[in-house]
Amino acid sequence: MERTKPLYFGIRIIWYIVGIIESLLGLRFLLKLMQANPSAAFTDFIYSFSGIFVAPFRAVFRNTRVDDSVVEWSALLAMIIYWLLAIAIIKLFVMGKPVSRTEAGEKIDRQDR
Repeated sequence: MERTKPLYFGIRIIWYIVGIIESLLGLRFLLKLMQANPSAAFTDFIYSFSGIFVAPFRAVFRNTRVDDSVVEWSALLAMIIYWLLAIAIIKLFVMGKPVSRTEAGEKIDRQDR
């Protein structure tokens, strides 16, 4: 039980960080899609701060322009990749959690069914 608390806390921290990143990227995507004024302070802040997280994915897809709107595919790809990365990290944390013999036996029995 002692080991469960730090594990739970670690998982919550990961989801909190990923939630912030996903929110920034989602706002970025919506602002570009809705033709937000890039010189507005809020828009500039979101573009500047979220640009760090989109940067590794910029060259993967071209942006699509529809009239003045921009569909930034790299922002959507970044959201998917960061979400998958969070799940992978959490799975690693859970795999490292010690289990009792009884719990291990029950899991093996469930897998054999």
